[in-house]
Amino acid sequence: MSERVRVAVLAGGRSSEHTISLASARSVLAALDPGRYETQVIEIGRDGRWALPPAQTVPALPGSTAAATLPLPTAGSPAALGAADVVLPLLHGPFGEDGTVQGLLELAGVPYVGSGVAASALCMDKDLFKAVLRDRGIAVARSVTLREGDAVENPFGYPVFVKPARLGSSVGISKVRSPEELEPAVALARRHDEKVLVEELQPGIEVEVGVLGNREPVASVVGEIVANADWYDYAAKYDEGGMELVIPARLPAATLERVQRVAVESFVATDCEGMARVDFFVLPGGEVVVNELNTIPGFTATSVYAKLFAASGIPYEALLDRLIALALERHERRRKLAF
Repeated sequence: MSERVRVAVLAGGRSSEHTISLASARSVLAALDPGRYETQVIEIGRDGRWALPPAQTVPALPGSTAAATLPLPTAGSPAALGAADVVLPLLHGPFGEDGTVQGLLELAGVPYVGSGVAASALCMDKDLFKAVLRDRGIAVARSVTLREGDAVENPFGYPVFVKPARLGSSVGISKVRSPEELEPAVALARRHDEKVLVEELQPGIEVEVGVLGNREPVASVVGEIVANADWYDYAAKYDEGGMELVIPARLPAATLERVQRVAVESFVATDCEGMARVDFFVLPGGEVVVNELNTIPGFTATSVYAKLFAASGIPYEALLDRLIALALERHERRRKLAF
């Protein structure tokens, strides 16, 4: 290994969260200490090509009027992965957060930040994720799964949520308020995935927790999501003023501790490592219900995950240092195994 750690940042990707990924990459590259890290960027285009022309202009986040550029140096193909000491995949959604890129990195024998193949694939699939958590006695929202060819059904009454099983950032999700809206909502979700969930509404406070670690993960403080909309949709997540993050969440201390404990239990139950953000509903009676777990959460300095750990005493730059160290530690640990 060179004196400086060589970090390859994977950005972009084929999913609808391409632009969010680029924003995460720009923020990470600006924060990594050049005295300690030698960085290279590998952008994966929406068409799946691995390339980054110098100073390519990329779209800004929704709500912003300015375009932005990813900094140099750049790398032009997957072959550049072999020259890296560690890879930081910031690919949100399918073809990045779902185990596909993680499988490539495992084949290449390159250390990488975040969860492995199985955990990434499991947590991306909300249907399978719920099944594993239910088996471990962790509460999740009730839902039915509709596969291609299945009749559309809703046993929960209205309103309900209809969502693609394997997508993120609220893309393709609808809040359905009447029977007339159900079929169109399922059709929309099926544009994004062959498997669709009809999920019971959870009338509670939405909170989120960051988790950090490998064998001994720790939870951040709990943040409360206040969406300036009917529900926490794509616009509320990414538009200016779309949401407010209240840290710590305005809940009793015992409830906050339970949320943190369940976040770590969910992280362990799904075999995650490195990082994750766990999203919850806290119901009026105090019951804690897991909504989903994101293995590659939004990673700008102002993203929820970074803010939660900053409030927990781990600033953004130190958070990146820890994640890179965790990736290297896991790689060294697994190298001792006989395959």
